[in-house]
Amino acid sequence: MRYALRTAALVVAAVALAPFLSPSAAASPVGPDGGATGAAWAATEDGPQQYPNVFIEWDVPITMSDGTVLKGNVYHPADAAGQPISTPTPTVVNMTPYTKLGSMIADSMISIPWLSDAVLQVARDVDLSGTPFSGITDLTKALGGGLLRNFTVDRQLIKSGYTQVVIDVRGTGFSQGIWDLLRYREQQDTVEVIDWAARQPWSTGDIGMNGVSYSGLNQLQVAAKNPPALKAIFPVVPSRNPFRDLVAPGGGFGITFMPAWLAAVNGGKLVPDLASVLRGQFDMKWLMDRLADPFTFVDALVNVLITPDINQLSPKVQEVLHSDSSFRQAWETDPARITVPTFVTGGWHDVFVNSQADVYRRIPLPPGQKQLFVGDGYHISNGNESGRPGLPPRMDVLQRAWFDKWLKGIDNGIDEYGPVTVRQQGGGWITAPSFPQPGAEHRRMYLSAVPSGTATSVHDGSLFAAPSPSVDRLTVAPGLTGLCSRDAAQQTIGVLSIINACGMDSRIQELNGLTFTSAPVAEPTTISGPIAVRLSTIQDATDGYWVATVNDVAPDGQSTVLSSGQLVASLRAIDEARSTRLPNGDYTDPVPDLSLDSRQPTVPGQPTALDISVPGIEAVLQPGHRLRVDVYAGNFPKGLPPTPLLVESGLRPQHLLLDQNQPSFVNIPVRGNPGW
Repeated sequence: MRYALRTAALVVAAVALAPFLSPSAAASPVGPDGGATGAAWAATEDGPQQYPNVFIEWDVPITMSDGTVLKGNVYHPADAAGQPISTPTPTVVNMTPYTKLGSMIADSMISIPWLSDAVLQVARDVDLSGTPFSGITDLTKALGGGLLRNFTVDRQLIKSGYTQVVIDVRGTGFSQGIWDLLRYREQQDTVEVIDWAARQPWSTGDIGMNGVSYSGLNQLQVAAKNPPALKAIFPVVPSRNPFRDLVAPGGGFGITFMPAWLAAVNGGKLVPDLASVLRGQFDMKWLMDRLADPFTFVDALVNVLITPDINQLSPKVQEVLHSDSSFRQAWETDPARITVPTFVTGGWHDVFVNSQADVYRRIPLPPGQKQLFVGDGYHISNGNESGRPGLPPRMDVLQRAWFDKWLKGIDNGIDEYGPVTVRQQGGGWITAPSFPQPGAEHRRMYLSAVPSGTATSVHDGSLFAAPSPSVDRLTVAPGLTGLCSRDAAQQTIGVLSIINACGMDSRIQELNGLTFTSAPVAEPTTISGPIAVRLSTIQDATDGYWVATVNDVAPDGQSTVLSSGQLVASLRAIDEARSTRLPNGDYTDPVPDLSLDSRQPTVPGQPTALDISVPGIEAVLQPGHRLRVDVYAGNFPKGLPPTPLLVESGLRPQHLLLDQNQPSFVNIPVRGNPGW
């Protein structure tokens, strides 16, 4: 009750003072919560709006240049009688494969007067911290953190004077066509939809885009094409390259999320428009398109999982496994082409984490016009730490402020927020001028066989600032302890994180891994930026699969994964154009080519150097905590090599060579004096 009264007082004060603030005063957020300005953003989103109602146009047909008809729901601000206003408004577009029907159902659930507000407040208040199921708290607070309004529609935004359009991408929902799965034709559709929306009488011609996951990814794609009407985007948990991030990171195919996701989207696209059936206006073209391709991409997934010979893979899979194919090129977004204000949100354990900070760094806009917001969560828990004093504003609040600034020209200070707002793993929320933080410097920490006395694993080794003079060979075999791991929690988009033993503590997984642990740090030590792991490996076959995690080890022994990377040994060739190095030649972000064209089978018994990219992080090791690198010979169920490469590996044990002449090390970006 005390919290509610305090929050209400803050909101009332923010609303009362906002009209009297000078532009410079209004544009001075302080810290991750935005200070008084952040409270004013929340009051703007939560308070009374200009229009009392929302009017919905259902299943509006939008004809593409090739004749395919997409269907969209158009949400207009409406007057007291429920009629759409005649004044043109800025327009927010959401292109979704998850169906506007699903969006409508979710929107209806969170729009029930009183009941939905009470449910969302309960979701915000649930707190199981300190219990074995504290991960449930992350999921419930994401529900109460505004994420649903980003995913569906935001009726508060609409009532304030915006039109929102939710459209089924081609081949999904009620739209005609064959699902193109983020490729060129679908991207062209998005360009044409933006042009269509800008020319409607209810639109001012100023277009924004919003949406989560797939609907964040297609925002980046179209923003790189710079359609003239597009003025701002707010992509939530997006990717710039879904092949590298999700389909086959490091060459290991995702076998948990991908099958479930394809089943969900393909199932949703087969649901017919029953209303049109009742009206006698059923779209036969829709039906014929669905019959022509009922299970998009499922054939490729099955083929890569059951085909034992690389030369027998289907043409579709062969295309996906060649980096220069049109399929792969269509999925590669160049953020350097984005010129519209972009607010990127993500999570350190999101399936797309490898892209989010990278997108921010590469967009050629000044800080403020581009923003990065990253929490310590998963794909479905974005925004779980928000909306309370000292924490960032809710996701819907930030989205509203972003569009008010860039679509309506309101000087509300959102361009002064951040520009980098992140939850430090092991610490709290911070704002920073950049990512990585200024002053972070990469340094080598060498893997050594010398026991650290801190882990129960296949071999308990150490991390030292200099290589050990001895030559050691450590062996690790594929296993199933990865079933309870942070990688498994990540691949299940956060579902497994509800069990602390899997999402927050690696000691179960480490039973089948090699561990290398540093001395405890003497003072708070920040890790900020991308990480590279160099392993000198020996295979007993012509292929292998290696996984490296970077962990924070607490004084009580809890080992928490900060980030992880993986690499199929035969796909180790590095794409130098995408990679980054230090002046001394060490990689900071070694990006593999991941192509059959550059595949190099390993020679059994001979050392093979692998450079593994570990997604960048922002973390702090508190005094007494240690840095650890874990090395595994697999991470099922997050990924498996394509079956032909798995067959070549024979699932045999793999060997790590520790030799100062061919050192294995982690190249870690450190800020502070750890005392190593």
